[in-house]
Formats: sequence, structure tokens, C-alpha cells
Amino acid sequence: MLGGVATAAFADPVAIKVAYENNPGEPVDKVMHYWKDLLAEKSGGEITLELYPSSQLGSKKDVTEQAMMGLNVITITDVGFLADYDPDLGILFGPYLSDNPEKLFKIYDGEWFKQKAEELRSKGIRIVMSNYLYGVRQLIATKPVHTPADLAGMKVRVPNNVMQIKAFEAMGATPTPMPLGEVFTALSQGVIDGVENPLSVLYGQKFHEEAKYLSMIGYLTNTALFVGGEAFFASLPEEQMKIIDETAHEAGLYSQKIAMEEDAATIQKMKDAGVEVIEVDQEPFKELTRKVYEEFPEWTPGLYEQIQAELQ
Repeated sequence: MLGGVATAAFADPVAIKVAYENNPGEPVDKVMHYWKDLLAEKSGGEITLELYPSSQLGSKKDVTEQAMMGLNVITITDVGFLADYDPDLGILFGPYLSDNPEKLFKIYDGEWFKQKAEELRSKGIRIVMSNYLYGVRQLIATKPVHTPADLAGMKVRVPNNVMQIKAFEAMGATPTPMPLGEVFTALSQGVIDGVENPLSVLYGQKFHEEAKYLSMIGYLTNTALFVGGEAFFASLPEEQMKIIDETAHEAGLYSQKIAMEEDAATIQKMKDAGVEVIEVDQEPFKELTRKVYEEFPEWTPGLYEQIQAELQ
């Protein structure tokens, strides 16, 4: 049992809405159920999570704005989106930055990121979980992609953040930002030719029903965050916040465990569904995306070198 629960029992009950684009049964949903149960247990039922999968509360941007207005809501996000509030954070979402989640999470635990988290709080955003492993992002498409040349003229759905848009431009594709909830229809209508995401999401969203070629480009090891509004979390008693923080960290560790377990099983499910899995040589993709790191004049000077040093 966590310390301080008896004290917290005198506080008012708290309900927190959790919004995510992922569907029931996907790893994100499993981790949120795990966190919900853990939080209920550790708080003696005083802190409850209400889960809203499948974009029920709107897009990531919508929910982040709701949180900043003081509502009791959190959502899954990442540094690619948070770069809108602090451009330097975008570097952690750079293509082929590192394929080692442990090294990436070390940065999130370090002084540089802690300072960034404080600055986000001053802008109204509270990071609630910083150790979520979303997975390695691959590409599923209606035509095979073996080399960057195959991406020429292809419209690939990406999330609406600058780093991922620039990454796919560098690889030769036409990046097409749209919310995840709109992607299946866009694929089926031929509005887009492909979509990138971790395997569990590509499968969970049933994109393999419309696109039969999975290219293992592995361009981004996607760490993720859950964020809420500073105004709401600052209003909670310290003991409740402590329970939320500690259980969030445990849920993040659980996400890292299941992310690794799910990939092999998902590839087999894809193959069983008639998907061709293409093992690409990632080096030409890496070469093309190196220049992306030079396209952010708004970054603090020396940022790339600093992050590279932390990754060693």
C-alpha cells in the first residue's frame, strides 16, 4: 500500500477522464485499464479514471485544450505535439534518433527534460505520465515500399506535427496530416495510400483490411506522455497527487512490458490476414532523414549535440 492513503481518505473523491484515439483492446486501452484498477486500489476507490477510447472526446489537440481550460481530463500525447508549446521538445521525436527505449527514457528522467516539464506547467500543461512506450512506428500501404524511391507520389497519413511531416517529406512521400479516427475511411476511399504507426495501432485500427503491404521502416521509437491541465492538478491535495504520480509510473512500466510482447504476435496476425511484411534496408531512409535535424532554426543552439551526448 502506498504511504499516505489514510490521510488522503479525508479528501474529496476525484474522477479523471482519460481520452485516447486507440480502440478497446489495443495496448493503450489495456494499460489504461491496468492504471485505472491500480489507482482505485491504491486510493481506496477515492480516485477513479473514466476511460474514453476511440477519440470519443475529440482529437488530441481538442482534449489538450480542454485540459488547459481546467477540465478534469488527460490525454495521450507526445513531444511531437508538445513542440507547439516548446519547440526544443520536438527533437525527441526525430526520425531514427534512437532505437533504444531505455536511452530515450533516461532523457525523460534527466535534468533537461525536468526543466522542460516545469516550463510546460507554467503554460498550463501538466505531464502526468512520462514513461509510456507506444511502440516503433512502421508503414502500412496499398502498394509495396522497399526503398525511399517507392514513396514518391504516395500520400501517407501522419499526425499533425511538424517533425513527422518533415520526416516523411525527407523520405520522399507526401505527408497528409489527419486525426487517427478519420484514417480508415481515407484509406478505403483512396484519399491516402498509407499510414504510419506502431504495429498494434495499425492492426487495432484494422488498416490491414484496406492496405496489404507492411514495410518495417522503424523510423521512430515512439515514447509517449499523458498530459492534463496544470489548473486541475494543482487543485488536488498533495497526497492524491502522489498516488496519481506513483501509479502512473507503474502503468508506464507496464506499457513498456507489453509493447515488446505485442509486436511479434501482431506481425503474425497481419500475415494471417494476408498482409505482405517487407523487411526494408533502413539505411537509405536514415540517410535521407538526417537533414531534418537542420530544419529547426528555432531550436536552442547546440540542442542536437546535447541530446546525442545524453543518448550515449
